[in-house]
Formats: sequence, C-alpha cells, structure tokens
Amino acid sequence: MLNSKDLTGLRNISSGEIDEILSLASEYKKKLASGNKVFDVLKGKTLVTLFYENSTRTRTSFELAGKYLGAHEVNISASSSSVQKGETLIDTGKTLQALHTDFIAIRHPMAGAPHLLAKTVGVSVINGGDGMNEHPTQALLDMLTLRETFGTLKGLKVAILGDIKHSRVAKSNLFGLSKMGAEVWVYAPRTLIPSGFAKLGAHVASSREEAVRGANGVMGLRIQLERQSGGLFPSLSEYSRFYGVKDEMLPLAADGAIIMHPGPVNRGIELTPSLIDGDNSRIEDQVTSGLCVRMAVLTLLNEYRRAHI
Repeated sequence: MLNSKDLTGLRNISSGEIDEILSLASEYKKKLASGNKVFDVLKGKTLVTLFYENSTRTRTSFELAGKYLGAHEVNISASSSSVQKGETLIDTGKTLQALHTDFIAIRHPMAGAPHLLAKTVGVSVINGGDGMNEHPTQALLDMLTLRETFGTLKGLKVAILGDIKHSRVAKSNLFGLSKMGAEVWVYAPRTLIPSGFAKLGAHVASSREEAVRGANGVMGLRIQLERQSGGLFPSLSEYSRFYGVKDEMLPLAADGAIIMHPGPVNRGIELTPSLIDGDNSRIEDQVTSGLCVRMAVLTLLNEYRRAHI
C-alpha cells in the first residue's frame, strides 16, 4: 500500500514505495505475458484520463491499465472539453468528483497542476506529466526495465543524454534512481542543463564519452522544440553530430548495457536507428513496462482508498 491517495511525483516518495510498485508491476508483467488480461481489481471503479497535451504511450497505457483491471475508463481531451469554454482545472476536478470518479490520470502543461488537483478533490490523482516538472510513472517504468535486466538498481550507472532542461522524465528518474542506489549521469549542451541540477544529485558529464563510459543504461531524450524559445543549440544536425548517441559509443558502456528512450524518438537525432533497433535496445520493452507500472500504481492506490477513504 502507498502512503498517499495520489501519485504526483517521485521527489517525496520513499524507496520502499518505489520497490512495492516495481515488484507488483513485475508480477503483472508475468501475468500479461502468459496471456491473462482480465483482472477484477478495480471492478466497479472509474478511471478518467484527463490530458491537456498530446500523448500516445502514456495515455493509451493508462486506458488499457484501467480496462485490464476491470475499471470503467473515460477519456477526456482538453480540446473537446469545457476547458475550451473557460472552465478551470479545479472546476473540472470538482465536476469529475461529483460524477463519482475514483481515479484521474492527468497530463498538463503547467508544472504543479496535478498537485493542485490532488489537494482540491478526494479523487486519487496520478501525474501523467506536468510541464517541465515530473513524470513519475515514466521513471518507474524505466526503473522496472533496468531492474528486470540487471536484477537490481543499486550500484547501476544510468546515463541520460538529451534535452535535460525541459525533461520531466529526467527529473523523475533522478529522484527515483538516486533513492534506489543508482548513479545518474547527464550530458547535453550547457544551454539544455538546468542550473542546480547537480545539487539534486546528478553527475554532469563533460562529454558524451564520460557519460556513457561504464553505464548500464544509456537513455536518449527527445529534443522538445515545442518547449523552447529557440537559440539553445545551432540546429538539429549540429545537435546530432555533437550530442547524439552514436553506434561507436556503445562499446564504452558496461557489458550488457541497454539503450532506452521514453519516446517518441527522433531517429538519427538523439539515437542512431541501429541503436534504436539493435539487440541492446529496450525501447519497446519500456512500453510494456509502462502498462504494468500503471496497473500497479492503480492497484496500490485502490488499496489505500479502501483503507483510508
């Protein structure tokens, strides 16, 4: 059981809670692999996916997680909701609560939006990404992928290369992996590394080679042009040449190192196509891990609700 009705981030969650989520997600992964996709854990419950930004993997996996667990699932897109008429997030939340919703998975462009919603309603709120702040379930699925590959997270070196400044994925991974005993190394143009990131526990590498050398997991991050005002690097081709992960860098990593990416991937920019599609890639497995992590989170939040609400 988790220690809150919500999962809004990994910064304030304990290592024990992370371990519980990952262990249950691993169990769900085995059951799904055996062909079992019918569970009654959330029978009679309602999950609403409330997305103010576009998504494929996160949104679909939340929807399938709810359905596989037996919940009624409702999808709300901001572009077709009363948000277009001026309705506030708080009023939207109160409306969903009045409809006896049990869980809301929310993605919002403003940092802190899930936290605000969680404080306003008695519904369990799950952060599906808030601005440049956090994306906890993405980091959890990354950790699940790493733990299933290496058996543990303690002592691993994970290199994250790409748009660190605008990445909620990088921040949640830093919080989560550090708590589980892993080292997080980052590399990007200086303009794409936020000030103070090292104070949060990250190792800021001086080169791609330093970041990748000895790494167990090498993660590329998408260049988020939609969040940039421009001028942070010369061009995508320049970025790929000097900051992208190339085939010849893989031998620098630890034996058995895996390639990761939260998706969607800009092929040839953050990672070469041969790395994306190669034997070391776990990018597709990350997607499966995401489904199982979200099933685990919903299950554990439901246990909390049964005990406290």
